[in-house]
Amino acid sequence: MRNAVQDKVIEYPDSDGMPMADNTLQFQWIVTLKEEIGVLFRDHPDVFVAGDLLWYPVEGRPDIRVAPDVLVAFGRPKGYRGSYRQWVEDGIAPQVVFEVRSPGNREAEMNRKLRFYDTYGVEEYYLYDPNRNTFAGWRRTHTGFEPIPDINNWVSPRLGIRFELHGEVFTVTRPDGRQFLTFDEMDTARVLAEQERQQAQQERQQAQQERQQAEREQQQAEQGQQQALAQAEQERQRAERLAAQLRALGIEPEV
Repeated sequence: MRNAVQDKVIEYPDSDGMPMADNTLQFQWIVTLKEEIGVLFRDHPDVFVAGDLLWYPVEGRPDIRVAPDVLVAFGRPKGYRGSYRQWVEDGIAPQVVFEVRSPGNREAEMNRKLRFYDTYGVEEYYLYDPNRNTFAGWRRTHTGFEPIPDINNWVSPRLGIRFELHGEVFTVTRPDGRQFLTFDEMDTARVLAEQERQQAQQERQQAQQERQQAEREQQQAEQGQQQALAQAEQERQRAERLAAQLRALGIEPEV
């Protein structure tokens, strides 16, 4: 006979009831990292990127869960998910996770997340504190998680992006050299790019008009030259006829 535990349907909630971010600065960085990494792997159908998505690593244990600010899972298709249930994802754990710390995050909570990511197979874990402007990272070795000692200018083995921390400026750079941008910065960049595109189009149109004008002037010059040559030929033929008439009268025309 089946017992009550076997008959019970296990639920894996899509939300833990916690807010995605505690302040606008934390939210800005979460969205920037998630969206820019998503754009970076936009053409890779087997790379799944999500933000604030509950990850359940163990089937039958909905109490074992965490919602990374950003997770990246290689070998998993894109698409909607209410949560990341690892046994449904061919047993693949997210290889890369990011946490953006807020003033409300306590050390005990951050240490718990570090142990969680170490226990359940994350390859790269990055922690950024935008309020203190500090950045740290851990990577998996044969003995487990190890801190990345020289994190400045570190390039993620999985993502290929570079992290740089200079004074109060933290930048993340794509493999092609372009920096990660916030929504506001991307919008400004789009406006500038559109302005440059319109200006380039106007310059092309002006160049085309100037080229067409030059072609018209050249055609007019060629037509004038042809008319002058035709008129000269007519004058020559008239002179020859006149000379022939004079010779017929016994008069030798003057040269």
